[in-house]
Amino acid sequence: MDDGNFDDITCPVPHPLPDKITMAHGGGGTAMQRLIEGCFAKHLDTQHHQDAAVLHADTCDLAFSTDSFVVQPLFFPGGNIGSLAVHGTVNDLAMQGARPRWLSAGYILEEGFPIAGLDRIVQSMGEAARACGVQVVTGDTKVIEHGSGSGVMINTSGVGTLDAKLQMGHQHIQPGDAVLINGDLGRHGMAIMSVRAGLAFESEIRSDSAALVAPVHALLDAGIRVRCMRDLTRGGLASATNEVCASARRDMRLRAVAVPVTESVKSACEVLGLDPLYVANEGRFMAIVAAEDVDAALEILGAHSVDCTPAHIGSINDGTAGQVILETPLGTEVILDQLSGDQLPRIC
Repeated sequence: MDDGNFDDITCPVPHPLPDKITMAHGGGGTAMQRLIEGCFAKHLDTQHHQDAAVLHADTCDLAFSTDSFVVQPLFFPGGNIGSLAVHGTVNDLAMQGARPRWLSAGYILEEGFPIAGLDRIVQSMGEAARACGVQVVTGDTKVIEHGSGSGVMINTSGVGTLDAKLQMGHQHIQPGDAVLINGDLGRHGMAIMSVRAGLAFESEIRSDSAALVAPVHALLDAGIRVRCMRDLTRGGLASATNEVCASARRDMRLRAVAVPVTESVKSACEVLGLDPLYVANEGRFMAIVAAEDVDAALEILGAHSVDCTPAHIGSINDGTAGQVILETPLGTEVILDQLSGDQLPRIC
């Protein structure tokens, strides 16, 4: 959930910006990077462009994040825009090691949208917030003319508390560190796309939308040496790994056979011509941890999994080119590139 966030981008703008916004700017990858660097970062007084900003208050450190959600369809297998809005924002906070505490919610409603549908969405938001241990403490509602929106759009902002002693970030990544993910990939994106395309499979593809607060803090509370975390939303695993490696100036090696993808997601990706490594997730994250902590970390993640199994999928190399190297099932090596355009229509 990231199109409205200033992600951790340090590379220069490779090409001038186009005259107009295109759909590629919402798909992640280099188009979004150019937009962030060429427009937002040069005008706004910000030093760090991550999903959640760390704020140093007098008595404690805080993390603050904001995000907007315009998913279609509003209701999908495994959730709806309401639960998605809560999960997306608390997960951005959790990726900084923060404990989410408070949310705001802004609703843009299209004239004529059924009250019963809105009630379902808000009920889902309340249930998700209570499950995450956060409060929705303020909000706003606007109504726009019929035909000028997509039914319901939601903006959520979140504040979380942060342990000032926590040392985590791409600058702490070291050669030999292990790359872990907390479960199979591609379910959210393909749940959305399967509904849109009217595809039916033997097993229904359900979104993985879920809060990551519990598994993240289980790792931190257990003393696992977590170097860096990133949720695998916009652009999926491929974009997340490329962004981290570019910022850390470290190379990463991934094993394709170690990356879990369900058969139904594989089938849907084949039908639609998509690569599951680039498909968005809403309940999956990558944790780079010290090699000595891999077994303990996998055990912890397994205990907190939501119908999924965590996996050790790769490691950090000695290289400093910021590349992600993928070992294919055939044993060959390819560079796992950043998205250059909009592989997927909007799914969050």
